[in-house]
Amino acid sequence: MTSLSVRLAALVAIASVAACADHSVVRQGRVTRPAAPPSAMPNSESFRMCAAKLDAAKVRYQPLPNQDRGGGCATIDTIKLMDIGTPTANLGPMTCPLAAHFAAWARYAVRPAARLYLGSEVVRIETFGTYACRDVRGTGGTIAGKRSEHAQANAVDVAAFVLADGRRISLVDDWRGDGPSAQFLRVLHQSACKRFRTVLGPDYNAAHRDHFHLDMANAGSSGRSFCR
Repeated sequence: MTSLSVRLAALVAIASVAACADHSVVRQGRVTRPAAPPSAMPNSESFRMCAAKLDAAKVRYQPLPNQDRGGGCATIDTIKLMDIGTPTANLGPMTCPLAAHFAAWARYAVRPAARLYLGSEVVRIETFGTYACRDVRGTGGTIAGKRSEHAQANAVDVAAFVLADGRRISLVDDWRGDGPSAQFLRVLHQSACKRFRTVLGPDYNAAHRDHFHLDMANAGSSGRSFCR
């Protein structure tokens, strides 16, 4: 191999090493970079205090990484509820205060009210979910530019309750009645208004005809909750 060939081979090797130092991968003309590392886990003082309350109440949960999801949506200081004593469907990320109030509401309001008004145990709570990167839903649809508390994982929508005897009590079917099922739901609405900052039900607007919207939105300087 000539001296020129040796130098060319060395330059090619150096270029190859430099390319490997950048972890980008070229596929079909596109550069694919590795996923960003996970965000830091919740570690604020308020989160630690909230988590201590969940621990004391023997609520099982899993802390979730903080994540800015873009577009005004984020999941900060959130957890995944694993066991609150009553199986609950569709729970995603929830801010810790929301999760703590929801667990307490299920334990101290939902279960006792079912025994008192319906003579049975609640074996399942059905929800429409928690986190959703979207705007507020008003009477005429979403309100553009006004993010829902769901966009911060600070809200949960409760749709129905399944009983040990097989009955299913739902907002869409039983709210308008006048029997024990309706009484049960109205008591839950009243109790929720004492625990959550905002409670919206079927009497608020058509968008909430089939669920309770429960959130922990900042009530502002007045400190008042919004219950409809």
